[in-house]
Amino acid sequence: MLGTSTSEIEVSLASNKGFWLLLDDEEIFVAFSEFPWFKQATLDEITTIERPGKNHLYWPLLDVDLALESILDPSQFPLVAKRA
Repeated sequence: MLGTSTSEIEVSLASNKGFWLLLDDEEIFVAFSEFPWFKQATLDEITTIERPGKNHLYWPLLDVDLALESILDPSQFPLVAKRA
C-alpha cells in the first residue's frame, strides 16, 4: 500500500525529449523543444521545483518561472527573441 503523497508537484519521468510533471492529479509533459532552457539542465535542477501559487511554477536552481498555462498550451506563449 502506498503512502500519502507529501508533494503536490514532482517530476515522474525524464527523457531526451522532455520530462513529465505530476501536478496534483494530472501528468503534464514539458517538451525541451518548447522549453529549451531545461534541455541542458541536470536532473537535480529539473526536479527542484517550487509552486509559489496555484498557476505558478518556479525552478530555483535554474531561475526559471513559468505560468502553468504556458506549459499546458505552449502555442499560446511563443518564445520570441528581439534583436538588440
